[in-house]
Amino acid sequence: MQSKARITAIGSYVPAKRLTNADLEKLVKTNDEWIVKRTGIKERRIANDDEFTSDICVKAVENLITKYDKAINDVDMIIVCTLTPDFKTPSVASLVQAKLGIPHTGAIDLNAACAGFTYGLHIANGLITAGLNKKVLVIGAETLSKIVDYTDRTTCILFGDGGGAVLVEHHEQADSFLASHLGSEGEMGKHLYATNLSTKMSDEALSSSGKVVQNGRDVYKWAVNTVPKGMRSLLHHTSYTLNDIDWFIPHSANLRMIESICEKSPFPIDKTLHSLVYYGNTSAATIPLALDQGVDDGKIKKGDTMLLFGFGGGLAYSGILLKWSI
Repeated sequence: MQSKARITAIGSYVPAKRLTNADLEKLVKTNDEWIVKRTGIKERRIANDDEFTSDICVKAVENLITKYDKAINDVDMIIVCTLTPDFKTPSVASLVQAKLGIPHTGAIDLNAACAGFTYGLHIANGLITAGLNKKVLVIGAETLSKIVDYTDRTTCILFGDGGGAVLVEHHEQADSFLASHLGSEGEMGKHLYATNLSTKMSDEALSSSGKVVQNGRDVYKWAVNTVPKGMRSLLHHTSYTLNDIDWFIPHSANLRMIESICEKSPFPIDKTLHSLVYYGNTSAATIPLALDQGVDDGKIKKGDTMLLFGFGGGLAYSGILLKWSI
């Protein structure tokens, strides 16, 4: 079906507090050279104790409004992609609706972890193209620092906080959304999780701390095989090839992982955008943060073709082929 949805604005926000590699050296046995060599991350942003995911969402949307002079009072759906909601209920999206004073809008949270933002875009495109909604806010935001174990050097060096938002609107001649590819391998979910009501998965006992637990080696192997295959599947049913892609924007999990994905694809690393060096892994927020930075830096131009690919907890993945329309 021909898409009738177009991205018309983008904004982002990160907390002011920085957590550098030097700061982490005081918390766990690690050092800057070790972290940079293995992840590419130099620092990450950390939310204040009284700053939560809904606050980050609101500030990202306010940034969008300021940059593009957009009205949001007629938004008829809010989709917040996050694994770190303020509460089990109400949803972050409902809190965003209240804080921004948007009347008569649907509000849902979506948890596909690091694939959340691309899943959110897929759903927004479907809702608008089907004629069910006209104007959708898609927000990817996290406060991962609140669920990170700062005694575990394998995870605490990775994660940070931040958020990004896009406005997706109905347009009869839209050409933003070109193709999508989604999937999940739930049987591997035990390799990346944070417990909640259950502390077992497939009858296997899990760490019940509620903090992020990751089997980095297995997640790495899965990602560097799954993402290149997903990129090929995404393009298979289109007339596009990798040579037609102006920018590849994968989930910013780890720079070494991105380099391996590019090598296996193959896709040039110099045409790949990420947000991890100064923001770390912000899960559902990494792709919108990289997108917004690419726009602000003058790299992304109207008409550019981009391949976005989220992957992570679930283990879920989602790719979107976009024509940038701003």
